[in-house]
Amino acid sequence: MNSKEIIGSVFGFALKIVVVIILAMLVYKYAFMAYDIGYRVFGEEPMTTGDGMTISVAIPEGKSGKEIGEILEQKGLIRDAQVFAIQEKLSEYKDEIKPGIYELNTSMTAEEMIEVMAQKAEDETKEEPAVQEEPQTEITETVTVTGEE
Repeated sequence: MNSKEIIGSVFGFALKIVVVIILAMLVYKYAFMAYDIGYRVFGEEPMTTGDGMTISVAIPEGKSGKEIGEILEQKGLIRDAQVFAIQEKLSEYKDEIKPGIYELNTSMTAEEMIEVMAQKAEDETKEEPAVQEEPQTEITETVTVTGEE
């Protein structure tokens, strides 16, 4: 083996080690990010504890989950619009948020906010119970006239 072959094999080995280290770092970084997002999607705490602050929010017609999340993030009700969009897609109220003005509180979780904004749709679709009238009883009097002959 000459010196060029030795240097080439050492350099090739060092390059392989560097590539493996970089790949391991990338896997660790993205695994940590995925865990963080997953934890926030399924375990996000409200912005405040206790009574919180009630904020009026107007949701316009035709907004996506991410756009609604951006509105809520700007109002200080949630931390991350993208996480909210994922929560909305995974909730039982997927694509059921209706336009309107809502009173939301900083002590509410995203799931509770989604439920409130979708509840309006359920309330509108419920039919009002029919008013039952009391049955009317009709009393008739029958008079039989018999003729005296």
